[in-house]
Amino acid sequence: MDWQGQKLAEHLMQLMLVFFAVAAFITGYVLGSFQTMLLIYAAGVVLTSLITIPNWPFFNRNPINWLDSSEAEKHPKPQPAPISGPKKKVSKK
Repeated sequence: MDWQGQKLAEHLMQLMLVFFAVAAFITGYVLGSFQTMLLIYAAGVVLTSLITIPNWPFFNRNPINWLDSSEAEKHPKPQPAPISGPKKKVSKK
């Protein structure tokens, strides 16, 4: 799953969970059944999981092109800058 696919999966997950929560609450309120509300929400969580957790092809539309290992060896790794000591303040006279 690429970065854009992760973003899409998270967005879908949030939208679907909110939709099922609202639908479950309204249905449970109208029918006066807490059990029905929980069953609808649980079904929504399962459906959301089946859609967003697997690595479906539509989550891989923007693949990342990695360097080959031979290409990576040609380019040296950046070295960290040396840490210098604390700077002394110059006093004005």
